[in-house]
Parts: sequence; structure tokens; C-alpha cells
Amino acid sequence: MASPSLARNHQRSDRRTLSSTGGGGFSSGKKSAAARISAAAAPRVLIEDDDADSGRVRVAVRVRPRNDEDLYYDSELIDCLELQPETVLNGYNGTVMAYGQTGTGKTYTIGSLGNDNSSERGIMVRALEDVLAEISPGLDNLSISYLQLYLEAIHDLLAPDKNNIALTKDSKSGEVCLPGATVVEISDIDQFLQVLQTGERNRHASNTKMNARSSRSHAILVVHIQRSSKGKDENEFLSVNINNSEEFPHMSAFFKSKLLIIDLAGSERIDESGVDGQMLEEAKFINLSLNSLGKCINALAENSTHIPTRDSKLTRLLSDSFGGNARTSLIITVSPSARHYSQTSSTIMFGQRAMNVVNAVKLKEDYDSESKYRKLECQIDSLTSELEKQQKDKLHLERRLYEREMTLAEAENKLFEAEKKLAVAEEKPAATSELDWWASTVGNPPTCARFPSSGSVS
Repeated sequence: MASPSLARNHQRSDRRTLSSTGGGGFSSGKKSAAARISAAAAPRVLIEDDDADSGRVRVAVRVRPRNDEDLYYDSELIDCLELQPETVLNGYNGTVMAYGQTGTGKTYTIGSLGNDNSSERGIMVRALEDVLAEISPGLDNLSISYLQLYLEAIHDLLAPDKNNIALTKDSKSGEVCLPGATVVEISDIDQFLQVLQTGERNRHASNTKMNARSSRSHAILVVHIQRSSKGKDENEFLSVNINNSEEFPHMSAFFKSKLLIIDLAGSERIDESGVDGQMLEEAKFINLSLNSLGKCINALAENSTHIPTRDSKLTRLLSDSFGGNARTSLIITVSPSARHYSQTSSTIMFGQRAMNVVNAVKLKEDYDSESKYRKLECQIDSLTSELEKQQKDKLHLERRLYEREMTLAEAENKLFEAEKKLAVAEEKPAATSELDWWASTVGNPPTCARFPSSGSVS
């Protein structure tokens, strides 16, 4: 399934420019620093077509602002993202995340609401447009939570009084969950935009030398989808559609999936951003969490036996996205300014390492209570039949074993009798041969001595 809303993003022009403090823009007649690095590193859409169903992390580069040369990468951004709506609609977890230096357009790419111009909408809005267009009202359910990770505490952007949401793992699935977060059911895109606007008003942002509106927290949109196999596109489920299964007839399956869309706060150098006081404290926590994420990516890319996911709440939040069971798309945003060459290079290196991470993508299938009961009954019947078959097979094998043992015993008896007869036959020829020798050499063979009978005279 294509993603028309995400695809439309490729058609729009982008007129964003660097702020006066953000760098010198493009040098006339020369490639930007980001273009030179990305051309050398070539991270683009880092997955082959025949691996499209694998769990490998997909990575795309985005340069802000862009010239005609950089517009080429927009098609790669769409290739990186277009599978995500289809992924979650078919029962798999998905993640879209933007990573990069502060001021390079992460929030614009991910969270732009496009209030004045719908063509300026970011990935959050476009992804929800695609998902809402496919789900069936009355059969399917879509709900969201919107949170921020600020100073190593998880805040609920839809309920500001909830400023320390617990982060746990589901006891059954092992997935990350946030049990205290506000959950809002969404039925259309206008309702979603209203909820998103509420969350944006509560998000921490400040003016720095690097960015007029610098995000001081990591924003996390959690989209929960429960989709019935009885929806309008039942054939999409193919082999996983249990309604057509001969083994479990009349089962009513549904698919539970989760889409994370994450706008990370940007890494920043304190001497360049010029922050102090509270903003300095925010910058320290941001950099520490991003550093922890980098360590986890390195460990996963190298297949290390220890992944330090517990070093920060950010890495715990992303444990399903990197090394877990989600299909993950990573957008790395970079500055075209030569002034930021070092951080641009570091960002692209992060993307290159991330593309070596392979997740174990897994379908999330469940059943309603009645169907669960029927399925268990079918499983019990199936196991009972299998047990009866195995018991019959066991009796048959035991009977055959007994018959063979009896045949073997009879054969052994016959062999014993034959050996006895053979021994007797061998002794008789030996005795006959001795008598013949006496007759030929001495005369008549010796006989027993005869004694006179009692009373006779000699």
C-alpha cells in the first residue's frame, strides 16, 4: 500500500532558510558541507528492495535548507517512510525518528502542523492521515498518547499535571509501555490536529543562539492501532487471516500495533548555543541521553552481548525500536553550513551505524474473548486427537515389538534344538570308527569277560 500523504510531501517546495545566526548558507558554486559528507558516506535509503520486509533500520538524510541538488534526497526520504503506515495497519510495530544537531529541522520534519498551509504538514500529521484513511470505523480503533522526556522525566503533554509517567515493560509481550499516560481515541484528522496542538503548547522550547525555538525535550507520539480482520481490506491479512483458516474456522482475529513518532531534541555544543542556567541544565540532559543512545546503537551494530539500554529513559523508551520488534525509519537532519562540518559528520556516522541494526519484526495478533475460547477449544481437540493417534501408534508398535520378540524366542529355541542334534550326530560317527579299527587290526573287538555261572565246575 502506498502512502499518498507522505508521497505528497515529495511534491512540495521547501522555502525554509537558515536563521541569521545559524550559518552562512550555501557558498556560490560549491557543494555544502553536508552535501560533501553525504556524497562520500552515501547513507541515502540504506536498504535493498529485496530486504524490504526485513527488520533492518532504514535511514535517510535530510539537509536544511536545501538547494536544487539537495532536493534529490526527498525521494529517498519518502522511500524510507512510506512503509510505516502499511506496517502498523498490518499488525507490526513501527518507529519514525528524527536525529540531528539543533536547528537542522527535526521538529519541522516530524511535527509541523501546517496550520497555514497543509502542504507544510510534518510526518506526524501525514502518517495519521494515511492510517485514518485505511481503518474501518466501528471495527478498528486508533488512539494516541503524546509525551515529552524532559530532564530525564516523562511528562504527559495532554495532561501537564502528570509529570512523572512510569516506564515499564508489558508482562506478556515484553514491550515498553507507559501505563499512566493519557490515551485519546482519534476518529478523524481534525480531532488529531486539535490534540496535537494541545500537546505542542505544553512542550518545552526556548530561544538559543542556534535556534529561535529550540526543543528542550524529546517528544514522543505513541499511536495505538487495533484492527479487526473483518475490516474493509480483509485480503491484506492473507496468511495471518485466521477467518479463512481450516485449522481454526470462524476465528475473529484482530491486530494490535504501535507506531512511535519521535522528535528528538537536538545535540548542541554549549559554547555555540550560549545557554546558561536552566537551559544549560536542559542541554546537559539532552546531550547525556543522546550519548546513551549512541552507545546503544554502537553495541547493537557490533552485536555486543550487552546493550546499555538502562543508561537513560530515552534508550529504554527506544528499546523496541532499536534491537526490538519494530520496523524503524531514521531521518538524520544535517546543516549545510561548513561551520557545522564536525557535527554533520558525527550525525551521518550515527546514521551509518544505525543502519547495521536489525530488529526482529513480529506480527502482533490477538483474538476477542469468545474467539480465544473457541481457539483454545480447537487447540484442545487438536491436541487430544494427536494424543490418541500417538497412543494408537504406541500400541501398534508395542504389538509389533512383542511379535518380533516371540519370533526371536522361537528362532532361538529352534537353533538350540538344532545344535543338540548336531552334537549327537557328531558323536555317533566317532564311536563307529573305533569299532572298525579293532576289527581290522586285532580281530574281533573286545567283549565283556564271561564268568562261570554260580555252581559250575571249572
